[in-house]
Amino acid sequence: MTVKITPNDKGNPPGKLADAELHFAEGPLEGMKLIGFSLWERRGGAGRNVTFPARQYAVNGERRSFALLRPIVDTTAQQRIRDLVLEAYQKYEEREGIQP
Repeated sequence: MTVKITPNDKGNPPGKLADAELHFAEGPLEGMKLIGFSLWERRGGAGRNVTFPARQYAVNGERRSFALLRPIVDTTAQQRIRDLVLEAYQKYEEREGIQP
């Protein structure tokens, strides 16, 4: 699996750094990609956050979201993907000479 980074060149919305996709190179998902990840600068510049693919819906006029990629048992499983996406963005910054 590789992580493809697409920078947010427009700067809109504020704080959004990039979008990310997971590209699968082998196994039953070979040739497929999972889209919908975004990288954000935390408010106050205290680090970065990764949001996961989600679907929005409304209940009584209130907007909610339903995570599409969720852990089966191990609640720390998402952290591994989050770390992979953050690492890929850091490598992208180094390659492109972008200052964090």
